[in-house]
Amino acid sequence: MKASRIAAAAAVAGSAVLALSAPAFAHVSVQPEGTAAKGGYAVVDFKVPNERDDASTTKLEVNFPADHPLASVMPQRIDGWTAKVTKSKLDKPLELHGKKIDEAVTKVTWTADGKGIEPGFFQKFPLSLGTLPEDTDELLFKAVQTYSNNEVVRWIEVQQDGQEEPDNPAPVLTLSAASADEHGHGSTTAQDASDKKAETAAASDSGSSGGSDTTARVLGVTGIVVGAAGVAYGVLAGRRRSAA
Repeated sequence: MKASRIAAAAAVAGSAVLALSAPAFAHVSVQPEGTAAKGGYAVVDFKVPNERDDASTTKLEVNFPADHPLASVMPQRIDGWTAKVTKSKLDKPLELHGKKIDEAVTKVTWTADGKGIEPGFFQKFPLSLGTLPEDTDELLFKAVQTYSNNEVVRWIEVQQDGQEEPDNPAPVLTLSAASADEHGHGSTTAQDASDKKAETAAASDSGSSGGSDTTARVLGVTGIVVGAAGVAYGVLAGRRRSAA
């Protein structure tokens, strides 16, 4: 009886934990592929789960922060979806790489060409963003998710310090501090890493080629020795037969 009661209590506790944690996994969220360094560029993924059992997600609308405008936003092509980038004039022009920018992206909208995100699935929507601001630690994006039954879920609530997470929190991108190498495009670091991989591969190929040559030489010498031994054995056997 005690064992069954303990098992029942554990099952109830487990169910409660799942019930409490499930909504956290179902939120529309944003995460960088790697890091999102201040003052640089980054590729980020908006992850959209389908929370309904009887409808598909057919549209996602992501609104960009007006207080930290981004001049460069490029969506990645996704099969079955059409992306539209909306830009608006800025009240105060930005200066990027010595050029003045008078407009910035205010919204990106993805619309499904077919079934969209079906029940039980999720979809990632990648974006290339830049230049990321240097005067904030995070960027808040307000997202709107539309289902095939015309239901609309607005992920726009802002998390307040010291309070519980809201039911429909807005996706938040955390920015990391930029190092001297990462500041800007970060292409130097990536190129260095690529060069190191190429050098390692070349060294590996060279070592493998050297090893193959040595093995071939050893096998060649062994073959000659074995062949000579065979010839000597044949000659000796012939002499013995003659003597007999």
